[in-house]
Amino acid sequence: MCFLKRYLAIFLLPAFLISATTFVDPPEVSITNGFIHARLYLPDADNGYYRGSRFDWSGVIPELTCNGHSYYGQWNPDYGPRVHDAIMGPVEDFLPVGFNEAKPGGSFLKIGIGILQRPDTSAYSIVPPYEILNGGKWEVKTNEVSVEFQHTLSDTAYSYVYKKTIELIKDKPEMILSHTFKNTGKKTIETTVYDHNFFMLDSQSTQPGFVITLPFDINSAGGNEDLAVIDKNQIIFKKKLANNEHVYYGDLHGYSDNAKDYDIKVENKNTGAAAEITCDRPLAKLAFWCASSTVCPEPFIHIKVNPGETFRWKIFYKYYSLKQQEIK
Repeated sequence: MCFLKRYLAIFLLPAFLISATTFVDPPEVSITNGFIHARLYLPDADNGYYRGSRFDWSGVIPELTCNGHSYYGQWNPDYGPRVHDAIMGPVEDFLPVGFNEAKPGGSFLKIGIGILQRPDTSAYSIVPPYEILNGGKWEVKTNEVSVEFQHTLSDTAYSYVYKKTIELIKDKPEMILSHTFKNTGKKTIETTVYDHNFFMLDSQSTQPGFVITLPFDINSAGGNEDLAVIDKNQIIFKKKLANNEHVYYGDLHGYSDNAKDYDIKVENKNTGAAAEITCDRPLAKLAFWCASSTVCPEPFIHIKVNPGETFRWKIFYKYYSLKQQEIK
């Protein structure tokens, strides 16, 4: 019914107002350090590119190029601002806080989004667009090489100040995602967060020549051996994925509690596009998912912040080109 009312309202508008009302470009900014050129969408409750209830609204990167290679883009053709995975770049998903304790009609927390409403007794799902009861306040500061996002949330149950800075390093093909999370509320906030890493390596379909490399031998169940296999410390692909095919490993084991094991290489040996991801926090969990249009290592870290405390972490991205002898 909401959709119908909205449609009729737009339909009845004078013609000269329709384009201004219905086709507003999402706010964005571009940054570069000479090596990396990146375009970022900015959080905006009215016109933002992503307004879903799954991913942190900050740090959406629809385009990043380095050394003649491209790394991100619109992998999902089914776009809508509240579609849970209609998002791009190395975006992050904080698992919900307080969902299981909330009764139907009650509220829970998603960091980087705000206070959301639990509609019924169904288990939490990443798919439905939960109603946002308190979206907090976003502030953005930009310069030539960085974008700083600050999300301030004040609520009866949970309050915080969350800062995330995306910075391109001077004279290097590197990017840092720096995070600071201060709990300004009265309740402890404990969750895990993972970076989904929606890589699109030179916009090629997932196929043989794509390799994921970890610093440890991988133990895991799941997957689809017709499409991809684990070989010691690598995930390699056996065939080009069709549009309806995907590979998923829910738990990749073999890492230690040392942050050095958070070291993931994603390479396209067909074109030479490659990236390495490291972090200053240890892995709490590691998953992997891919479709025909994107490959996504999903490293998790654990977060626990008592009232008045601050938690910090950094994720480092190094973009590089494979040597000619490494390209198929």
